[in-house]
Amino acid sequence: MLGQDDAELGAARSALLAAVGSEAFVDAAGVVANFQRMVRIADGTGIPLDAPLELLTQDLREELGIEHFGSAANTPKVGRIRRSLGRVLRPVALAALRQLGGRSSR
Repeated sequence: MLGQDDAELGAARSALLAAVGSEAFVDAAGVVANFQRMVRIADGTGIPLDAPLELLTQDLREELGIEHFGSAANTPKVGRIRRSLGRVLRPVALAALRQLGGRSSR
């Protein structure tokens, strides 16, 4: 995990800067900062994930280690049936989001 290793974090920052340039690097920092702000607000108010988002993001949340944060206690664990359903529905949901995203840019 990058957050615990300053040298690795510095190397990742340098690699990102080299790959995307300074303007995109600053944009990425803004996105990260905004995400942190939203997460802190949600944590402070105890907002749980809604059922569809919780269902579709269970594997990703486990992969990222989000379940280790205190606020994860506000979202119930997903059972085997719901986890399987999420894996089946995720590609459909992503395709639908791509379609919606393409329409909004027109």
